[in-house]
Amino acid sequence: MSILPLALLILIFALRAYLIVLWARFILEWVRVVNPAFRPRKILLFIVELIYTVTDPPLRFIRKVVPPVRIGQVQLDLGLMLTMLAVWIALSLLQSLRISLLV
Repeated sequence: MSILPLALLILIFALRAYLIVLWARFILEWVRVVNPAFRPRKILLFIVELIYTVTDPPLRFIRKVVPPVRIGQVQLDLGLMLTMLAVWIALSLLQSLRISLLV
């Protein structure tokens, strides 16, 4: 038995977990927009810091490559959406590869 299907399964699990973390980042971004005075404390502070630490490197890279789109007085940051899209595409490709290996 090959180790490739197991490696693909682990990678798919990791990408799904990362997608959940990206959704948490999305929610945190909106919480900061709706309530600028929001300051997490204690265990929530640890969780928020962990989410930002895990998601910041790819977001910074994409924000350097694709700057925010300016629409009048508003800037639309596409970094988070493009990162989520890239993870979804990677998940789709890996799942189809895993299915083709099982057949």
